[in-house]
Amino acid sequence: MAGHSDNDLGLPDFDKPVKVAIVIAPYYTSISEAQLTAARGVLDKAGVTHETIEVPGSLEVPTAIGISHRLSNFDGYVALGCVIRGATSHYDVVVNESSRALTMLGLQGLCIGNGIITVETREQAEERADGARLNTAGGAAEAALHLIALTRKYGKPTGNLGFKPRGTIEIADGSAGA
Repeated sequence: MAGHSDNDLGLPDFDKPVKVAIVIAPYYTSISEAQLTAARGVLDKAGVTHETIEVPGSLEVPTAIGISHRLSNFDGYVALGCVIRGATSHYDVVVNESSRALTMLGLQGLCIGNGIITVETREQAEERADGARLNTAGGAAEAALHLIALTRKYGKPTGNLGFKPRGTIEIADGSAGA
């Protein structure tokens, strides 16, 4: 994930406007506020328009991204939330399923930076949410921007590639179909 290495790619440049949705599960208020500040700071620095969508929990983040992708015009998404291990297996379900769903959406071509924090303690969450330390949310925003840039670089093919049907259909006996 961006923001967790010594290799800083910097922010990509865009020649056309970019619109990003920050989708957050604000379960832990102070953690969420720090995540939003960090992600918005990166997007603002890149000159990107953004909108924030709140959902009840981290399991709903991928669903909200899927809905937004189908019904709106966002170029990319920043997934934010925080899951702290508790005494039950619910942690494992939330962590694994939200990550799997975000990965599946990404493999379908959505540009998503995953900044859902998954930790053992609140102290670990605070460290990862802190924009001056690990800055997981800022890294997720950077990742989304780099994926958007990659998508725009390669874009959809133009020209005469692929199958193009003729105006009429030829039937095996030589007659023309409709």
